[in-house]
Amino acid sequence: MTTTSTMTETPLSPRRVDPSAAVARTTSRSSVREIWVQVLAMAWRALKKMRRKPEQFFDVLIQPLLFTAMFAFIFGGAISGSVSDYLPVLIPGILAQTALTVCMATGVQLREDMDKGVFDRFKSLPIARIAPLAGPMIADLIRYGIASVLTLASGLAIGYRPGGGVLGCVGGVALTVISGWSLAWIFTWLGTMARSAQSVQGISMMIMFPLTFLSNAFVPAQTLPGWLQAFVKVNPVSHVVSAVRDLFNDGAVTAEVGWAVIGCVVVVVIFAPLAVRSYSRKM
Repeated sequence: MTTTSTMTETPLSPRRVDPSAAVARTTSRSSVREIWVQVLAMAWRALKKMRRKPEQFFDVLIQPLLFTAMFAFIFGGAISGSVSDYLPVLIPGILAQTALTVCMATGVQLREDMDKGVFDRFKSLPIARIAPLAGPMIADLIRYGIASVLTLASGLAIGYRPGGGVLGCVGGVALTVISGWSLAWIFTWLGTMARSAQSVQGISMMIMFPLTFLSNAFVPAQTLPGWLQAFVKVNPVSHVVSAVRDLFNDGAVTAEVGWAVIGCVVVVVIFAPLAVRSYSRKM
């Protein structure tokens, strides 16, 4: 006699999976130390790229020398009566203009890398989204420093004697580098938003020229029309120029220095998250 046992199979009920929980389990969160190491790795990549393409330093090496001499000898007598009297006004203005021009190239180079597909490779790497953006900007600090030192050296060569001494000059150069780095986040955001490197360059020029020439960089604000003076007073470049003048000419840490630093912090707080968010969407 054979006994047959019948087993009843019940279908498995499907489990409901929470998408956010699944992403949280599969997404690695980098620590602050790991993010910093990743940023430095990207900065080292950018430095190697600069070494292999020395033409990236043309604007840094030539522009400070050219603009300092040109503006000094063309406008010195007309604005201040002599070149020597105009140099304390001009040199901080040239520093601000040079920093804006140099940081403008950050967005253009970023857009070129994105168009070439370089950032598609970064997408597959377990790195923080801010690393490919912040790394090249840290490398660009060298370019800001070279441009600032060359501008000051050009002024010294044609007769500028800063009253703030060595400490004042070091403080002015440091403030210029910090300002250039913070403003570069604006052009980085533009680089992630625009469709081509040419459009980034065109938009950046439209931003750079009003910020530079509609400021107190080259002429005293008192000589401008009333409506233009109102814009000059709120222009962040004007605060940076005034702060650098106080440091170079008097060696004084005035309220303008504080306003310039606050302005740099505000720009980074606003545009760094916008750049990272736009970059993440593109990826």
